Formats: sequence, C-alpha cells, structure tokens
Amino acid sequence: MGYRLITPPAAFPVTLAEAKAQCRVDHADDDAILNRLIAAATSYLDARAGVLGRCIVSQTWELTLDAFPPDEIQIDLGPVQSIVDVNYDDPSGAAQSLVVTSYILDNASPTAWIVPQDDWPATIEAVNAVRVRFISGYGGTSSAVPDAIRHAILMLVSHWYENREAVGQPQIELPMAVTALLAPYRAIPV
Repeated sequence: MGYRLITPPAAFPVTLAEAKAQCRVDHADDDAILNRLIAAATSYLDARAGVLGRCIVSQTWELTLDAFPPDEIQIDLGPVQSIVDVNYDDPSGAAQSLVVTSYILDNASPTAWIVPQDDWPATIEAVNAVRVRFISGYGGTSSAVPDAIRHAILMLVSHWYENREAVGQPQIELPMAVTALLAPYRAIPV
C-alpha cells in the first residue's frame, strides 16, 4: 500500500496579506520571506508527512494496493472529498475501471472507506494492481480550511518570522497555542 501525490494544492491555506497582517508587516520588502514561511508552515502540517497527517487544501492522491482487500478499502489521508476513479489490472493484466455505482464512499469520519456494493473483482497477482485516485482536503480555497488550522499556520509564520535563526538551546517543538489549535485535527491511525 502506498500513497502518491498526483496534483498538489492550487493555493495555500493562508494568503500573503493575512500573513503580513499577522506579522504586522506593511511593506513588500519581506514578501518573499513570508511566502516561503507560508509554504514551510503548510508543508510542516499538510498531508502524510505533516504533523496533521491529513490534507489541508484540496489535492489529488493515488492509493495503490497489490490486490483488493477482503472488505472495504481504507483511505486514511482525509478528509476525502470524492473518489476520482478506481482502476485495477484484471487477471489477464488488462487495465480496467470500476463503475462508480459498484462502490460507495463512506467519508463521514476522518478515515474514509470505499465499500463495495458486491464483491471486488479479481486482479492479477502483481504489485500495485489496484489504484484509487481521490481528492482530499477541506476544500479548494483558504476559506474552506478550519479557522483553527489557518490561525495555527499564521502563528507559525509569525513565530518563524520573528525567530529566523536556529537557537543553541533546546526549544519547544511548537508554540503551545499552535499545538492546542491543531490537536482536534490530527489524524489518529485506526
């Protein structure tokens, strides 16, 4: 099982104007720095490698499996908005696509499930024989992202803007307020 990013987010969860307001910056001299900090804060939180373990702004991913599972397909990179397609290699090795009506997306919780309406079809015994493309994230614009996540990103940007150098003594990994804001949104493995 593996995840691969197909289409990255088209926008960041916060805008440069919001970051400038948070940092009390009223000039364009540091726009490049602030844009890098927005990107760094987003990367720190977003997707599989991020602290949240979930997607923030809409992005397309592909989950690969060596075969269909006995029951449901679990997608733990939420929040899953929709399934783009489910493709598989049949026993002869020919690429096939499942009809949308042959499965149901259960995305009522952070972990989404693709539930077959009947039995899954047979696949070839090969690596990555099943490929599920899906769109995950809170939405395509920054306004769709929960305010707590957006504010945490702005706090990180502001903190890093004011503290641009590494320090010689141990530091708290994240400011406590950021950790508190993000706690309800962290993905917990099932």
